[in-house]
Amino acid sequence: MKKEIPADYLPPKELWPNEPIPEEFKLPDQANIAEEFLDKHVKEGRGDNVAILFGDTKVTYKQLMQNANKVANILKELGVVAQDRVGIRMTNTPQAVAINFGIQKVGAIPVPVSPLWAKEEISFTLNNAEFAAFAVSAPLMPAVEEGKHEFQFSTKIIVVGGAADAVKAKGYLCFEELMAKASDTFENYKLNMDDIGVILYTSGTTGQPKGCVHFVKEVLVESHLVNKYVYKLQPGEVLGGSAPVSFAAGYGTFCLIPFAAGATISLLPKFTPDDMMGIIQKHKVNVVTGLPTAYRKLLEMPNFDDYDRSSVRMYTTGGDALTGKTLAAWQDKTGMPIWEGLGATEMVHLVTSNTMGKFPVPDSIGKALPGFEVKVVNVDGKECSPGEVGSMLVKGPTGTIYWKPYIQENKLLKTMKKGIKDGYNMMGDAVYMDKEGYIYFQAREDDMIKSSGFRLAPSEIEDALIRHPAVRDAAVVGIPDEIIGQRTTAMVELEPGHKPSEELAREIVNSTVDVLAKYKLPREVVFLEAIPRTPTGKMIKKDMRRLYDEYPNKVRLA
Repeated sequence: MKKEIPADYLPPKELWPNEPIPEEFKLPDQANIAEEFLDKHVKEGRGDNVAILFGDTKVTYKQLMQNANKVANILKELGVVAQDRVGIRMTNTPQAVAINFGIQKVGAIPVPVSPLWAKEEISFTLNNAEFAAFAVSAPLMPAVEEGKHEFQFSTKIIVVGGAADAVKAKGYLCFEELMAKASDTFENYKLNMDDIGVILYTSGTTGQPKGCVHFVKEVLVESHLVNKYVYKLQPGEVLGGSAPVSFAAGYGTFCLIPFAAGATISLLPKFTPDDMMGIIQKHKVNVVTGLPTAYRKLLEMPNFDDYDRSSVRMYTTGGDALTGKTLAAWQDKTGMPIWEGLGATEMVHLVTSNTMGKFPVPDSIGKALPGFEVKVVNVDGKECSPGEVGSMLVKGPTGTIYWKPYIQENKLLKTMKKGIKDGYNMMGDAVYMDKEGYIYFQAREDDMIKSSGFRLAPSEIEDALIRHPAVRDAAVVGIPDEIIGQRTTAMVELEPGHKPSEELAREIVNSTVDVLAKYKLPREVVFLEAIPRTPTGKMIKKDMRRLYDEYPNKVRLA
């Protein structure tokens, strides 16, 4: 049985991505994602290959398939059918991956729910997606319970890792008890290519999270594209990192892409520098993925060289600007580069990567992956010349499709109509492209600074500021100014041992005069204890602008 998606839950088909699938991918008329990413490897003789490494635990492909089959039988018994939505709010554990594949086996739609969200975002997402069931790790239940009175649907809540009696006393279902009774065989439900494969919700930093719909064909193609051109994983190779599996970027990284390759994932419950390095050594990780902030913290480790990193062939990053300074420092320390790319929840995962060249280009997010086209346009919609900053547009086999676009007076439908031009998706990023096709991220378009008639890119100024040895981290924002429009303001986090002062502020800004034109120099420095960032490492510049008046350590320079 398959539940029909109401027509007004999706935008008009003319707004769907319509780029042809790259010829290298021969898609069937119907498929089951779990069958393609899990069962297929067992059937082809790789059932004893390790699928998941978690501490001292090893889960083979056959064991993972059997566990996923049990989950699928549990969901079916609960009345979940194909195209129902099932939430996943899980810590990084093998159970999270099994639950994801179990949802897919039923033909239902996984909806990752960030473990870092508060009750408001959880309630909104559950109601917006209309969860038939919701699998939650016991440690992540408090925020769910706080928001439960806002739930509008009779959602079956399955608690993973909780004491059975306590779980059942609250009216929830105990995952372990259900698994003990479930059969480990299941007949997968096959979906059409234009059925929904996953709904990924944005981080909600600019309002309520937005549900981004991705069809089965998008999930299959994007997973294979990213692996083939970025990670290049082979069966038996290990991908490791600490991104949450129940959040958009981590979901693609650990629940989709490696399994398209028949590879192994190493799950880290929570990032600490020693835990990350320890797991690289213990699990002999071949490809490491981490946020730029994670690499910066690893560089600060006094015992960094005590760990065996000989298994690693590739380090990758995304989510925020790596900066040339971090890339150079990492190469000096390890002799290996960090390969940077850019993706978006609206596009499933990566759309550009430095792996499109032989070596990473400092400060670049690389070139478009095969199957994607990127162009940069100015305010008039005309293509920019090389080096000219403009809006980044992407066209490819994935694209922006918002869930329930007609609610709130067609709010998301209007966003789509404004943000999709001739099949190109406006990413909301200000970038420039060089003559070789390498793309350089400058800022979110909302963060561009308009000062004295100039349009300034914060990232260029930030890169110059963090070269100063006293600067640990820096963010540049525009503060309203009656005379010049916006005042270029540097928010600076200092390295340990340095104290805020007017003299240091001037020294930091003066250190940039060799690389920045005079009109780009910050007119003010604000010293912060720490640059505010999202859990995924992105600077929260709206908070810095909002809290500007409350910051005490300000130094006006001009």
